[in-house]
Amino acid sequence: MPPGSAALVTGGVGFIGSHLCAKLAAAGVSVHSASRREHPGGEHFRHWSVDLSDFSAVGRLLDETRPDYVFHLASHVQGAPDLKHLLPAFHGNLATTVNLLTAVAERGCRRIVMTGSFMEPSATPADMTPTSPYAAAKWSSGAYARMFHALYGVPVTTARVFMVYGPGQQDLTKLVPYAIGRLLKGEAPQITSGRRLVDWVYAEDVAEGFLRLALAPAAVGKTVDLGSGSLIATADLVALLCRLVDPSLQAQVGALPDRPMEPTGAAHVEESFNTIGWSPRIGLEEGLKRTIEFYRQQQGT
Repeated sequence: MPPGSAALVTGGVGFIGSHLCAKLAAAGVSVHSASRREHPGGEHFRHWSVDLSDFSAVGRLLDETRPDYVFHLASHVQGAPDLKHLLPAFHGNLATTVNLLTAVAERGCRRIVMTGSFMEPSATPADMTPTSPYAAAKWSSGAYARMFHALYGVPVTTARVFMVYGPGQQDLTKLVPYAIGRLLKGEAPQITSGRRLVDWVYAEDVAEGFLRLALAPAAVGKTVDLGSGSLIATADLVALLCRLVDPSLQAQVGALPDRPMEPTGAAHVEESFNTIGWSPRIGLEEGLKRTIEFYRQQQGT
């Protein structure tokens, strides 16, 4: 990425966003982060506290920051099907996306990278029903992105992100930090049936994928997978964590109910490499070791 250029990262103080901001700053980019969250910013980035569901506020943000590259990571990240997530997902995922795309269409930029999800329905007729408010909002956001590219020439690309893990995940109820936290306390993690197959990808690899998406000419107007291409059952993942942290402990399988209609599927990594020259570098066991060490240091154990 050209040194001296400016980048706006919505959700930049979040889990994936913080990894991306660090990479952008290391490349000599002027980094701006934005979200509703109050944050003092950092040595290498400035943070703006903005409600992105307010279109006027989004316009003012772009006028102030004048970004060459926009990365839209801010999101209501809850994949549960509960009705209580419907409006937060709509406002936090879909409305913010439409606002940002509109503001960029009016002002222009070199590239805008949206964040999609593997939880979105695929293009096959047998799988066209979203499984959660989050999936529905992400699916709709992708449709708007394609429309803005086709009708208004917006240089947008979408990252279809699979299940991300790694150091710095702030929601400790997510599976990997939850299981590690329990194990470091000498307690057995409680999980569902563990049969769900998931494609896990390391956060630093995902951040690198976002950079490639912003620069690859072939990615404009397309959706590109950021995942490992491999599936592992939840029970097997937690068993691996047990072995790495405390082999004397085993997960309490079946202690929690399974969610209905949970999607599965692996990333098309060959297509991603052909489009943006990216493939993940950190394998699952190595990534989990690094993540365990991060939380071990956090807890002082």
